[in-house]
Amino acid sequence: MDAVDRQILAVLQAEGRLTLTELAQRVRLSVSPCHRRLRALELDGTIRGYRAVVDPAALGLTFEALVFVTMRQEDRETLLAFEAAVADIPNVLLAQRLFGDPDYLLRIVTADLAAYQQLEDDVLSALPGVQRLNSTLVMKRVVDERPLPAS
Repeated sequence: MDAVDRQILAVLQAEGRLTLTELAQRVRLSVSPCHRRLRALELDGTIRGYRAVVDPAALGLTFEALVFVTMRQEDRETLLAFEAAVADIPNVLLAQRLFGDPDYLLRIVTADLAAYQQLEDDVLSALPGVQRLNSTLVMKRVVDERPLPAS
């Protein structure tokens, strides 16, 4: 990956809806070489996809919690079952396995506190291998959806 590829990535992260012609102009290439580079970045998995970034409040999802999960047991089968179950919960926006204690961090959105409480009581606490859930409520997003540093 060279400086031009990094520039393409930086521009697309900021403005993913640019036309190929606009992208080529921004990175100072003609359309054909820009298209070849873009296709290569897509094919090798560097660009994993394109999506709209939606305001959660527009969907009524105004409550956000970070949930730290401590597992009762950490055998392979339990961890895989936990991860598969978490992946099926639409309200989980982020799930990361951590070194040390706690074992996982989940970023969860719901409509309100009551919806979150129901999700925790009925779904999260019943996930395979869960020993303890520790929730922290998000007061304010300071940095959110930041593009990756491409340079």
